[in-house]
Amino acid sequence: MLKDVVDVLADPIDGSALRGADDYSRLVSASGHSFDVAKQGYVTLSAGSGLNHEGDSLEMVTSREVFLSQGHFAPFVESVTEHVCHAAAATGAAEPVILEVGAGTGYYLSHTLDSIESSRGVGIDISVPAAKRLAKSHPRVGAVVADVWEGLPLIDASVSAIEVVFAPRNPAEFARVLVPGGEVVCLIASRGHLDELRAPLGILGVEEGKLERMLEQASGHLELAADPTQVEFTMRLDRASIAAQVGMSPSAHHVEPSTLRQRLEKLPDFMDVTARGTLVRMRKL
Repeated sequence: MLKDVVDVLADPIDGSALRGADDYSRLVSASGHSFDVAKQGYVTLSAGSGLNHEGDSLEMVTSREVFLSQGHFAPFVESVTEHVCHAAAATGAAEPVILEVGAGTGYYLSHTLDSIESSRGVGIDISVPAAKRLAKSHPRVGAVVADVWEGLPLIDASVSAIEVVFAPRNPAEFARVLVPGGEVVCLIASRGHLDELRAPLGILGVEEGKLERMLEQASGHLELAADPTQVEFTMRLDRASIAAQVGMSPSAHHVEPSTLRQRLEKLPDFMDVTARGTLVRMRKL
């Protein structure tokens, strides 16, 4: 809940600390700015007149929830959680704060919080439909709608570990909010991820050089804490799961729904599909 993490949240306009008001129906700062808490339990913290884009639609969020709830990405969540646990423990914090950027429905963050006793979580996503689910994903999660490119509405040196799973990154802001010794744990798609679906469905492939670009962007703010590692496994997916996977991804914007349905109907009842990601741990300089 927001009241459990309000001590680390910051006014996105001037960076000052926030506190709850009117039984946490609002968050307010000493400078007089006020941010309404939605009835679903999330708060929008944006410095401008509005967010630059809306993020995942309700349909994409629903597809994500369906796909992840079936456990297809379990090896990914286990690997991310394992490394975040080590990173949080290394800081020595009694109640480590875990931040997930691009938290979506809270699938990864909830698993992490269950694995770290006394931890608290802040989930940030730009999508309001995602934030509504995120706010209810775990009793120790505070859900925030914000744009990572605009900045993170958290106070300096307040977060023990940051997890980012197939989501945008802002290295300068990550370094600012991390405590000394804290780490960022990123999972990015690797070449070959979901390749069995690319040709029959016409969906997007993984760009070349993703890891190299990420490290270049982090230069001056973060450095590698360990060698990147590969996480690879095979999923056996039926047509409904494949449809949900495509529906939760950027490919949902690039294939007409009617065309996608026709292509899905031509697939076999089940397919073996490769999931492949690179796990990267970084610490601030």
